[in-house]
Amino acid sequence: MNLLSPAEREKYLELFKKELLGKKFVNAEIVLCPPAIQLESFGRVLGKRVSLGGQNCFWEDRGSYTGEISPLMLKNFGSEYVICGHSERRKYFGETDQLVNLKVKIALKNNLAPIICVGETLEERKAGLTLQIITRQVKEIFSGIAQAKLEKIIVAYEPIWSVGSDAVPTANEIMEARVLIRKILMGSFAKKNVEKVRIIYGGSVSAETVKKTCLDSGMDGALIGRESLTPREFFKIISLMIQYRG
Repeated sequence: MNLLSPAEREKYLELFKKELLGKKFVNAEIVLCPPAIQLESFGRVLGKRVSLGGQNCFWEDRGSYTGEISPLMLKNFGSEYVICGHSERRKYFGETDQLVNLKVKIALKNNLAPIICVGETLEERKAGLTLQIITRQVKEIFSGIAQAKLEKIIVAYEPIWSVGSDAVPTANEIMEARVLIRKILMGSFAKKNVEKVRIIYGGSVSAETVKKTCLDSGMDGALIGRESLTPREFFKIISLMIQYRG
């Protein structure tokens, strides 16, 4: 919930364009998920070099749901992606895995690529429940999803205790989560389709942590939070990811 005024938005976009100028990112995709009210401006200013996404969506295309954002609205205003089940949505709005499942289905129906967040709380981690929590989340969220739709889906392993805390799991712990997610999906879907699902990491990603969290662990990308508010730091992370992948 940032960029609270047109002036803040324009300053951000100006800095972002400056960082983007002259850069070519091979085999990399940049996706920005601003507040829905800012989508049209972001699309107009940034054009095709950056993809856009929504931070959240409702589970219906249209109707009497005052205050909600329709996935069809997101699509029609330039979004290609939408985040589903972010830890803050679960924490503050009580979103369940079943609700996230509905949002993933409606996103896919509208040709949006869902970025599905899964991960454990600090209490669950201390209790040794990480594997059980991720297993439950993945199974319930992917229930009833068509095989052919998997290639559009991104799963973000987002340990809730790490978000905004500067505490991050080890590369091996993140790799274990990645392997587990694929293993769970293999139990319900064909291997050739599961291999198309991109798995990324989210949780205190910065230029200092990106090698350990996203590269040493073999992830396909990063879900970046507060560092994305500073275009220079955001692009530093992108450059490091490309550099390390060589």
